Amino acid sequence: MPMPVFAIPFPVIDPVALSIGPLSVKWYGLAYVAGLLGGWWYSRRLVSTDPLWAGRSRPKPEELDDMILFVALGVVLGGRLAFVLFYDLQRYLARPQDIIAIWQGGMSFHGGLLGAATGLWLFAKRRGYPVLAMFDLAAAVAPIGLFLGRIANFIKPELWGRPAPGLPWGMVFPDAGPLPRHPSQLYEAFGEGLLLFALLALVVRLGGLKRPGLVAGIFGMGYAVARIVCEFFREPDPQLGFLFGGNVDALSGGVTMGMLLSLPLFLAGLVLVLRARRPQQMSESGSSA
Repeated sequence: MPMPVFAIPFPVIDPVALSIGPLSVKWYGLAYVAGLLGGWWYSRRLVSTDPLWAGRSRPKPEELDDMILFVALGVVLGGRLAFVLFYDLQRYLARPQDIIAIWQGGMSFHGGLLGAATGLWLFAKRRGYPVLAMFDLAAAVAPIGLFLGRIANFIKPELWGRPAPGLPWGMVFPDAGPLPRHPSQLYEAFGEGLLLFALLALVVRLGGLKRPGLVAGIFGMGYAVARIVCEFFREPDPQLGFLFGGNVDALSGGVTMGMLLSLPLFLAGLVLVLRARRPQQMSESGSSA
């Protein structure tokens, strides 16, 4: 089949960023490392800026090394478990040994978020810090990792978009057929990454960290909206398709797992925002949640 007039061939990108003898470092792994380091650096700047917090208790910069460890473990365990349960349960029931084969791919953002929240809760309880302070801090830096992760999805490539014949920037991805598709990974990098980071940075600058739960709530709502919008351009997971509604053949309409999992995240964010707006939430004790 001839390539459509407006199709853009996928750029040839070596998935291996660096090779030293038998060892190779892939862009995908670098994205995770860079996301953690970027979040660590930005969080140190935030906790070191006293006027942003109005006296709220929060970790010291040197304690963030331990916090990142809790978060990283939560992301990996939660992201993998949620992917197994919600995205490909039948496969893993048939081959349970594959559950630990994380190097084969298969992570859920929503599960990783829940795992990270659990890690932050454990860290806060062990160190005696307010849980919402941990959530606000993590929410402010999370879009850094989201942006880099979606760029890694594009480079791999995986999680491409739905067919888009005639779209000027439609792209033909390897192993995705001859039709040009939405580069939905880049849409998500912009919406869930750059745009959400800018919004939260503005909220922080305007005093958002002084209201417990406000930054975390806006993150939850903002990510949910960005993810649901991008799901309209992203091809559903092949093993799931549309959960209901839509046309699988035409890849139009319908509800996807990503949309469904984003709804409770939006509601949780809304609850936090409404809670943060109450006047009594301006003060926070060292052990409150």
